[in-house]
Formats: sequence, structure tokens, C-alpha cells
Amino acid sequence: MPHSFLSHLECSRTGARYDADTVQGLSEVRAPLLARYDLDAVRGSVTPADLAQRPHDLWRYHEVLPVRDAAHVTTLGEGMTPLLPLPTYGSRIDVPGLLMKDEGLVPTGSFKARGAAVGVSRARELGVRAVAMPTNGNAGAAWSVYAARAGLGSLVVMPVDAPEITRRECVVSGAELYLVDGLINHAGALVKEAVRQRSGYQEVSTLKEPYRIEGKKTMGYEIAEQLGWRVPDVILYPAGGGVGLIGIHKAMLEMRELGWIGEKLPRLVAVQAEGCKPIVDAFDAGLDESTLVEGTHTLAFGINVPKALGDFLVLRAVRESDGTAVAVTDEEILAEVTTVATDEGAWVCPEGAACFVAARQLRASGWIGRDEEVVVLNTGTGLKYPDTVTVDVPTLPRDGAVPGST
Repeated sequence: MPHSFLSHLECSRTGARYDADTVQGLSEVRAPLLARYDLDAVRGSVTPADLAQRPHDLWRYHEVLPVRDAAHVTTLGEGMTPLLPLPTYGSRIDVPGLLMKDEGLVPTGSFKARGAAVGVSRARELGVRAVAMPTNGNAGAAWSVYAARAGLGSLVVMPVDAPEITRRECVVSGAELYLVDGLINHAGALVKEAVRQRSGYQEVSTLKEPYRIEGKKTMGYEIAEQLGWRVPDVILYPAGGGVGLIGIHKAMLEMRELGWIGEKLPRLVAVQAEGCKPIVDAFDAGLDESTLVEGTHTLAFGINVPKALGDFLVLRAVRESDGTAVAVTDEEILAEVTTVATDEGAWVCPEGAACFVAARQLRASGWIGRDEEVVVLNTGTGLKYPDTVTVDVPTLPRDGAVPGST
């Protein structure tokens, strides 16, 4: 049997077909390309029961991933992150069926490892010499690490305000790293020009290559498998570029066509910060895509994306699933980081904390019902964001005593 049942690439706007076995960027109308598979053949070759016997990583779904030859798979053991019940915090916000998909436990400490693993593996298979990308931090760190693992070069440009640890991840893995005094769209312009001048480099900016989304979609496959091949009522996801949310929706549609889940789709919630909420504004206005907003700012740096290339796909996924889009404040995000950690012992990233705030608000408004099963995506470890916690700890003398001790 083929390792992958990849069929072709499809323009996300026009439906036009593109060759999947050459290096591709955007379609002729400057829209993202989506990987399509022969799902009839997949259905005849593998079942959910077969998957249960495979290694516990994202490559267990290789029939619906784009790497044709397993020899090109570049892996650090990514995938199959825990789906954890949160009884104490769930009780606090009156959502007893609250679960957290914890992506802080994958290599490089964020969900970006999924897209990097699949994107780098496919780039390696297609003969790419080096990858180049703008990033808000975590994606650049992940692609640098996986490029090193695959023996490829990497060029990364990130805003000067990106988390310090992500710079270190790029440097230690041998990436060519530059900082820009601006936002990710400014970094993107620099990368585009650099790739134009360099031979053998592939631009792997968000949705400018087709395979990052394929790695991200495995979150959707895993959620369904971990729930016994059914889906939750609601999934909340922090939307910057929105690739993960698009990918989860793509996974749900594929699994429904395969017959691995029923007809029901989870309602998807795109969560943004008040300081950068172009998708929320577009959703509220009934628009099909967002408008570029200059001067955006939020401490949840991973979702500080003023204009996402795939914004129309995010909005499509939210609407097709009867979902919604919500913006929360930085003050609420900071408070929720501490609350979740105190209640559950989980130090989540600011982007993940934003989703917890949104879950609280949507339950209070009645949009989320008390008896519904709700999954929050925590997209990274809080260890990468030490500034979200203020530490004021007393120092004791060597011959002193802990206050209140006997």
C-alpha cells in the first residue's frame, strides 16, 4: 500500500488542481493550496482499529499526510499530546466537561512542531535545500529545529519583540536569524525578497506552502481518536494565522468523509486579543475576509497577526461549523494564566489562556451549554513566557525560620 494517498493540490478559492509533486507556493490567484487525498482508497486501506496498533505520534495518520516515502519523514516524536480533563477549573467556569489539548508537551514546546515536522519532511522529499520564513517566534524555532534534523538550511526573520527563548532555539539549531523592528508582516516582506534572491530556498510562510496545515490538522485527528472516534461540542483555538483552526476543520471534514466520525462537527471558536482582532471584526461584520490593521499589540504575541493570508479560510471554518469568534483583553489573559495554573497545575501560554477566557465568557453568555463537552487548545508551554507571572518571593536568613513554622 502507498505510504500516502496524496492526490493533488487544490486552490482554496477556485478549486483548480495543482501538481503535488513539485515545490508549490500560492495558486495563480495568490490563494493557499490545500492538499487533497484519495479518501476512497484510504477508506479501503486503513481503519481506526488499525491506527490503534501504530506508534503514538502524528505519523500514525500517514495515509492522509503528504510524505510519499517514509524514508523522508523527519521526526522528533511529535504528536499524540494529552487530552486532559480540567475538573477544578471546569467547575469554576461551570463547564464540567472541559478538556485541554496540551500542545506545550511537543518538541520545541509549541504546536508549531506539528507543521514543521510535516512541512520540512515534504520539503526534504521534494529536494528543497533550505526553508525561509517570517515568524512571531514559535514557528521559526520549530522549523529551524526540524530543518536541522533534516539536514536543511533555515532563514528566519522575527519581530524584535518576539519571545527571547525562540531566538535562542533558532540560533542553537544553526538558523540564519534576523530581527526586524516591526510586526510579522514586515518580517514577511524581508523574507519574500531574500527568497527571490537565493537559489534552492523555499518560502514557508504561513499558508504559502501547502503542508504546514497538514501537520496541524493532526490535532483534529487526535482529538477524535482520543474521544473514541467522536467529536466534542466545541473547540476553542487561538487564531493568529489560523492554520491550526483551518487544519482541525479540514481533519473533521476528512474524517466525516472517511466514515470515522459521524455527521456532527464541533463548533469552532476563533479566539483573538482585543489588541489584534481582525478576524473577530470581520466575523462580526459578516465579511468573508479581514482588513489589515496597523499598530496592533498584545502580550499573546503568537496571535498578533494584523492580516492573515488565510483569514477567509478561518472565517469559512468558523461559519461552516456554526462557531463564533471572540476577542479578550490582555488583563484577562494574564489573570487566567495564574488561575488555570492554580486550579490545575498547568502553566499555559498566553494564547492558550486567551481560549480559557473565551470559554468562561461563552459559558456566561449561554453560547456554551453546561452539559457540553468543550476542548481548549493550549498551543504552547508557559515556560516560554516567563513575563506572564510576577515573582515576589521573600528571602530567609540562613539561621531564620519559615514564618508560622514550629
